[in-house]
Amino acid sequence: MTDGPKTIALTIGDPNGIGPEIAVKAAAALLGNAGIRVILVGDEHVIRHYGERCGGGTKLQVFAGDRRLANDAIALHPVDALPSAYFRPGQIEAAAGRATVAYVEAAVGLVRRKVIDAIVGCPHNETAVNAAGIPFSGYPGLIARLTGTPEDKVFMMLVGGGLRILHATLHERIHHALARLTPELIEEAGLACAATLVRLGVTHPRIGVFGINPHAGENGLFGDDDDRITAPAVERLRKAGITAEGPTGADIILGREDIDGFVAIYHDQGHIPIKLLAGRNAAALSVGAGVLFSSVGHGSAFDIAGKNQADPAAVLRTLRLIGNVPADAATQVPAGVI
Repeated sequence: MTDGPKTIALTIGDPNGIGPEIAVKAAAALLGNAGIRVILVGDEHVIRHYGERCGGGTKLQVFAGDRRLANDAIALHPVDALPSAYFRPGQIEAAAGRATVAYVEAAVGLVRRKVIDAIVGCPHNETAVNAAGIPFSGYPGLIARLTGTPEDKVFMMLVGGGLRILHATLHERIHHALARLTPELIEEAGLACAATLVRLGVTHPRIGVFGINPHAGENGLFGDDDDRITAPAVERLRKAGITAEGPTGADIILGREDIDGFVAIYHDQGHIPIKLLAGRNAAALSVGAGVLFSSVGHGSAFDIAGKNQADPAAVLRTLRLIGNVPADAATQVPAGVI
């Protein structure tokens, strides 16, 4: 990566959802921005469709693989993935799910070739991707597979409402999530959380680890899970030089203003406070795979797809979050963590 403006690939998500529309609107809004350069990644016919309707008359420029981008045109990196017959805004299509994955795969390739600095993904549709025969429960698992990273080393961090919460487990039944908790998994989550905070500009991050049980077990009254799993993980983090606290009940530690980021144990424990405070404006970072990737905190909104009603605010916030990453932050991050 280079100093100066960040070049960010913006994948258009499910092409039959609102992703292409908000991608074009966001790219148009950021033209001329001194800190961020955006390259849309998706089917050219889809991007041109929305460029004509939502781009405010802005020209489109096919990206040739270098960093020379026009200031008055939206750059696009074409990916030939969706046959035109399956471009049906508002409809769930297996072909669109397959295309969603192809766009992210192309963007990861750009990162690996050091053509771009980071990726932001517009909303996907899990039903469409799985209908294409691709096992999929969200972007973190996909990023893990595309980069050859073990899936239990790639985590999601939600950012919004003044909170940054990384999830040790994500889209799985609670019974399964709790059954696979180990001190090693919580430690990996804590390391990824601390490294991501550094990448986001927090020089000396302090992290808080939620308890598994209410009151973090209340000294054994509500189970010994925290004594066996989270407490040893926090101790390992401290020995690794991370300023970490916990395990503490999530309802208590979330009110601490001196904590820079948190590790949640399961999906709802972290999603509820972020969604309550940030609504649809949260950013969802996939971290741990060596690729800086973020998506937005809302869905593909098929009910308004193709109607020029979608708001790009969440995409713009996410692009600005990623674009403001300090250029030298990578040197402060443990290798392979993010």
